[in-house]
Amino acid sequence: MREGPDIARIASLVGDPARANMLTALMGGAALTASELALEAGVGLPTASSHLAKLGEGGLLSQSSQGRHRYFRLAGPHVAAMLEAIMGVAEGVGPKRARPGPRDASMREARVCYDHLAGGQAVAMLDGFFAREILGRDGEEIAMGKAGPVFFAGAGIDLSALPGKRRPVCRACLDWSVRRSHLAGALGAAILERILAEKWARRDPQSRAVRFTPPGQLAFDKAFLS
Repeated sequence: MREGPDIARIASLVGDPARANMLTALMGGAALTASELALEAGVGLPTASSHLAKLGEGGLLSQSSQGRHRYFRLAGPHVAAMLEAIMGVAEGVGPKRARPGPRDASMREARVCYDHLAGGQAVAMLDGFFAREILGRDGEEIAMGKAGPVFFAGAGIDLSALPGKRRPVCRACLDWSVRRSHLAGALGAAILERILAEKWARRDPQSRAVRFTPPGQLAFDKAFLS
């Protein structure tokens, strides 16, 4: 056997259709119960529990207990980034599942990817950051640009609070719908927090879509795109 990461083991965990549906349901960042994930996977509760145990043993899920309920979530943003990348490959070369209509268009425009904004608007935002030297890029590495500190201070993002979080400040995440990068990391999460706190947009309760109000779209464009 060759030395190195066991790709086959992770692939087998993600490759099962029921487990893939469970993982996709958790891409919104919320914690869900075994019963809720069983519904997402289209399986019975005993089967769902078996799948969840395997995902937990494989390091892809974490769980917590509250009262009589156990809640499951992705083990971290690294798992979400892997899933987003796999979705991009599947979108480009895999068979297509039935489109859910208008909701799918909304998902492509703006959605939650674990804890940050994804979709066409997020990709456009990152492109603008590069063009205005707010952020800089070296290959797949993203760093703060010379114009970044002043810009984010004006946008209400406290950069001094971000490095304290146990994750990169800036990280590229391959967007499955656009197949180019959007901004992840602590900064990406802070921007999504600002969008939702200002009520420029709301999360669709039935999907990962983020829906901007008309005034909110204008405010977002002014704050982060112009």
